[in-house]
Amino acid sequence: MDLPTIALLILAYLTGSISSAVVVCRIMNLPDPREFGSHNPGATNVLRLGGKKAALFTLIGDILKAVIPILIGYALELHNRNLGWVGFMAFIGHLYPLYFNFKGGKGMATYFGALLALSPILLLYGLATWLITAFFSRYSSLASILSSLAVSAFGFYIDKKYFFPLFAMSLMLIWRHRSNIKRLWLGTERKITDKKT
Repeated sequence: MDLPTIALLILAYLTGSISSAVVVCRIMNLPDPREFGSHNPGATNVLRLGGKKAALFTLIGDILKAVIPILIGYALELHNRNLGWVGFMAFIGHLYPLYFNFKGGKGMATYFGALLALSPILLLYGLATWLITAFFSRYSSLASILSSLAVSAFGFYIDKKYFFPLFAMSLMLIWRHRSNIKRLWLGTERKITDKKT
Protein backbone atom coordinates (compact mmCIF):
# COMPACT_ATOMS: atom_id res chain seq x y z
CA MET A 1 0.00 0.00 0.00
CA ASP A 2 1.53 3.33 -1.06
CA LEU A 3 1.92 6.51 0.98
CA PRO A 4 -0.98 8.48 -0.64
CA THR A 5 -3.37 5.61 0.13
CA ILE A 6 -2.22 5.39 3.75
CA ALA A 7 -2.51 9.17 4.14
CA LEU A 8 -6.03 9.14 2.70
CA LEU A 9 -7.11 6.29 4.99
CA ILE A 10 -5.96 8.37 7.97
CA LEU A 11 -7.67 11.48 6.59
CA ALA A 12 -10.90 9.50 6.10
CA TYR A 13 -10.84 8.40 9.73
CA LEU A 14 -10.19 11.95 10.95
CA THR A 15 -12.98 13.30 8.72
CA GLY A 16 -15.34 10.58 9.90
CA SER A 17 -14.54 11.51 13.51
CA ILE A 18 -16.30 14.87 13.12
CA SER A 19 -19.68 14.40 14.84
CA SER A 20 -22.19 16.28 12.69
CA ALA A 21 -24.92 15.73 15.27
CA VAL A 22 -22.94 17.31 18.10
CA VAL A 23 -21.76 20.22 15.93
CA VAL A 24 -25.26 20.95 14.57
CA CYS A 25 -26.84 20.76 18.02
CA ARG A 26 -24.26 23.16 19.47
CA ILE A 27 -24.75 25.67 16.63
CA MET A 28 -28.57 25.47 16.92
CA ASN A 29 -28.54 25.56 20.75
CA LEU A 30 -30.13 22.12 21.04
CA PRO A 31 -29.52 19.49 23.73
CA ASP A 32 -26.44 17.32 23.35
CA PRO A 33 -27.69 14.27 21.41
CA ARG A 34 -25.36 12.06 23.43
CA GLU A 35 -27.21 12.96 26.63
CA PHE A 36 -30.85 13.11 25.51
CA GLY A 37 -33.32 11.01 23.57
CA SER A 38 -31.69 7.76 22.42
CA HIS A 39 -28.24 9.16 23.38
CA ASN A 40 -27.12 8.44 19.82
CA PRO A 41 -25.36 11.27 17.91
CA GLY A 42 -27.18 10.64 14.65
CA ALA A 43 -29.81 12.24 12.43
CA THR A 44 -32.75 10.25 13.84
CA ASN A 45 -32.09 11.38 17.39
CA VAL A 46 -31.47 14.98 16.25
CA LEU A 47 -34.85 14.82 14.45
CA ARG A 48 -36.51 14.05 17.78
CA LEU A 49 -34.55 16.76 19.60
CA GLY A 50 -34.56 19.62 17.10
CA GLY A 51 -36.83 18.85 14.16
CA LYS A 52 -36.37 18.30 10.45
CA LYS A 53 -33.97 21.18 9.71
CA ALA A 54 -31.44 20.11 12.34
CA ALA A 55 -31.76 16.48 11.27
CA LEU A 56 -31.20 17.39 7.61
CA PHE A 57 -27.99 19.29 8.41
CA THR A 58 -26.79 16.35 10.49
CA LEU A 59 -27.62 13.90 7.71
CA ILE A 60 -25.77 15.95 5.08
CA GLY A 61 -22.72 16.29 7.32
CA ASP A 62 -22.58 12.57 8.04
CA ILE A 63 -22.90 11.74 4.35
CA LEU A 64 -20.23 14.22 3.22
CA LYS A 65 -17.60 12.95 5.62
CA ALA A 66 -17.53 9.70 3.65
CA VAL A 67 -18.07 11.24 0.22
CA ILE A 68 -15.24 13.79 0.40
CA PRO A 69 -12.34 11.38 1.17
CA ILE A 70 -13.56 8.95 -1.50
CA LEU A 71 -13.74 11.74 -4.09
CA ILE A 72 -10.17 12.66 -3.19
CA GLY A 73 -9.32 8.99 -3.74
CA TYR A 74 -10.84 9.13 -7.21
CA ALA A 75 -8.75 12.23 -7.97
CA LEU A 76 -5.62 10.38 -6.82
CA GLU A 77 -6.66 7.40 -8.97
CA LEU A 78 -6.63 4.94 -6.10
CA HIS A 79 -7.42 1.30 -6.83
CA ASN A 80 -11.12 0.43 -6.44
CA ARG A 81 -10.38 -1.93 -3.55
CA ASN A 82 -8.60 0.88 -1.67
CA LEU A 83 -11.46 3.30 -2.36
CA GLY A 84 -13.78 0.91 -0.56
CA TRP A 85 -11.52 0.87 2.48
CA VAL A 86 -11.34 4.68 2.45
CA GLY A 87 -15.13 4.63 2.88
CA PHE A 88 -14.74 2.04 5.62
CA MET A 89 -12.28 4.25 7.54
CA ALA A 90 -14.66 7.25 7.37
CA PHE A 91 -17.38 4.94 8.69
CA ILE A 92 -15.14 3.74 11.54
CA GLY A 93 -14.37 7.37 12.37
CA HIS A 94 -18.08 8.01 12.77
CA LEU A 95 -18.51 4.99 15.04
CA TYR A 96 -15.37 5.65 17.11
CA PRO A 97 -14.56 9.38 16.74
CA LEU A 98 -11.13 10.54 17.85
CA TYR A 99 -12.48 13.94 18.96
CA PHE A 100 -15.37 12.61 21.08
CA ASN A 101 -13.76 9.94 23.28
CA PHE A 102 -14.41 7.28 20.65
CA LYS A 103 -18.15 7.39 21.36
CA GLY A 104 -19.99 7.92 18.07
CA GLY A 105 -23.19 7.08 16.27
CA LYS A 106 -24.56 3.98 14.59
CA GLY A 107 -23.14 4.97 11.18
CA MET A 108 -26.05 4.61 8.75
CA ALA A 109 -25.76 8.04 7.10
CA THR A 110 -21.99 7.71 6.70
CA TYR A 111 -22.53 4.23 5.28
CA PHE A 112 -24.95 5.68 2.73
CA GLY A 113 -22.39 8.42 1.98
CA ALA A 114 -19.80 5.75 1.16
CA LEU A 115 -22.34 4.02 -1.09
CA LEU A 116 -23.14 7.30 -2.83
CA ALA A 117 -19.50 7.80 -3.78
CA LEU A 118 -18.67 4.15 -4.49
CA SER A 119 -21.75 2.62 -6.10
CA PRO A 120 -24.93 4.69 -6.65
CA ILE A 121 -26.81 1.57 -7.81
CA LEU A 122 -26.18 -0.12 -4.47
CA LEU A 123 -27.19 3.09 -2.72
CA LEU A 124 -30.55 2.92 -4.51
CA TYR A 125 -31.09 -0.65 -3.28
CA GLY A 126 -30.12 0.38 0.24
CA LEU A 127 -32.30 3.50 0.26
CA ALA A 128 -35.29 1.61 -1.15
CA THR A 129 -34.98 -1.03 1.56
CA TRP A 130 -34.55 1.61 4.28
CA LEU A 131 -37.52 3.71 3.14
CA ILE A 132 -39.88 0.76 2.72
CA THR A 133 -38.92 -0.71 6.10
CA ALA A 134 -39.10 2.66 7.90
CA PHE A 135 -42.46 3.51 6.29
CA PHE A 136 -44.14 0.31 7.40
CA SER A 137 -42.40 -0.28 10.73
CA ARG A 138 -41.45 3.29 11.84
CA TYR A 139 -38.23 1.84 13.25
CA SER A 140 -35.05 3.52 12.01
CA SER A 141 -32.91 0.79 13.57
CA LEU A 142 -34.72 -2.04 11.79
CA ALA A 143 -34.56 -0.13 8.50
CA SER A 144 -30.80 0.38 8.93
CA ILE A 145 -30.11 -3.28 9.68
CA LEU A 146 -32.20 -4.63 6.79
CA SER A 147 -30.85 -2.10 4.28
CA SER A 148 -27.23 -2.93 5.12
CA LEU A 149 -27.98 -6.64 4.67
CA ALA A 150 -29.71 -5.90 1.36
CA VAL A 151 -26.70 -3.93 0.11
CA SER A 152 -24.35 -6.77 1.03
CA ALA A 153 -26.56 -9.31 -0.74
CA PHE A 154 -27.00 -7.23 -3.90
CA GLY A 155 -23.36 -6.11 -3.82
CA PHE A 156 -22.12 -9.68 -4.05
CA TYR A 157 -23.86 -10.07 -7.40
CA ILE A 158 -23.81 -6.52 -8.78
CA ASP A 159 -20.60 -4.76 -7.71
CA LYS A 160 -18.10 -7.22 -6.21
CA LYS A 161 -15.14 -4.84 -6.20
CA TYR A 162 -16.42 -3.15 -3.02
CA PHE A 163 -17.97 -6.23 -1.44
CA PHE A 164 -15.52 -6.80 1.41
CA PRO A 165 -15.37 -3.23 2.82
CA LEU A 166 -19.16 -2.87 2.43
CA PHE A 167 -19.74 -6.25 4.08
CA ALA A 168 -17.43 -5.22 6.92
CA MET A 169 -19.48 -2.03 7.37
CA SER A 170 -22.68 -4.08 7.38
CA LEU A 171 -21.35 -6.31 10.17
CA MET A 172 -20.28 -3.25 12.17
CA LEU A 173 -23.72 -1.68 11.67
CA ILE A 174 -25.43 -4.77 13.04
CA TRP A 175 -23.01 -4.85 15.99
CA ARG A 176 -23.67 -1.17 16.75
CA HIS A 177 -27.42 -1.85 16.66
CA ARG A 178 -27.25 -4.78 19.08
CA SER A 179 -29.07 -2.87 21.84
CA ASN A 180 -31.72 -1.83 19.30
CA ILE A 181 -32.14 -5.45 18.26
CA LYS A 182 -32.77 -6.39 21.90
CA ARG A 183 -35.36 -3.60 22.28
CA LEU A 184 -37.04 -4.60 19.01
CA TRP A 185 -37.34 -8.13 20.37
CA LEU A 186 -38.80 -6.84 23.64
CA GLY A 187 -41.09 -4.35 21.90
CA THR A 188 -39.56 -1.32 23.63
CA GLU A 189 -37.66 0.23 20.71
CA ARG A 190 -38.36 3.92 20.07
CA LYS A 191 -39.98 4.80 16.75
CA ILE A 192 -38.89 7.58 14.39
CA THR A 193 -42.03 9.53 15.26
CA ASP A 194 -41.40 9.45 19.02
CA LYS A 195 -40.62 12.86 20.51
CA LYS A 196 -37.96 13.66 23.08
CA THR A 197 -38.72 12.85 26.69
